[in-house]
Amino acid sequence: MKLLRTRKNVALALGASVLLLSACKDEPESMNTGTGDPMDAELANAAPVELPPMLKSSHTYRCKDNSLIVVGFMTDDKTVNFQASKEAPVTILKAPEAGQPFVSADGKTTIAGQGNEISYNGQACKTS
Repeated sequence: MKLLRTRKNVALALGASVLLLSACKDEPESMNTGTGDPMDAELANAAPVELPPMLKSSHTYRCKDNSLIVVGFMTDDKTVNFQASKEAPVTILKAPEAGQPFVSADGKTTIAGQGNEISYNGQACKTS
């Protein structure tokens, strides 16, 4: 008797679950309740974004006073990353045009040239 009652309960539960699942839609539910991106027009009319330059080459230079500096030349040919030593923080130097000297924002640091020989604040430096 108890076994019969358990089988009835299982059969009823199985039938109820089949009925519930048959009421489901076959198509996926859409979660987009808005009409679109509110900034769509602004983004379409926005100016193109200029990406920062990438590192082209990095050199360690020994200068006339026997100091070592590290200079990283960037792909735009108007920017360098400068370090007064390997442990020093990076200072970004910029040139107004490609081929002109790179100058720090405060004007205290100047690097002219590229390649094996450069000038650092008027002092000749060579790759080490």
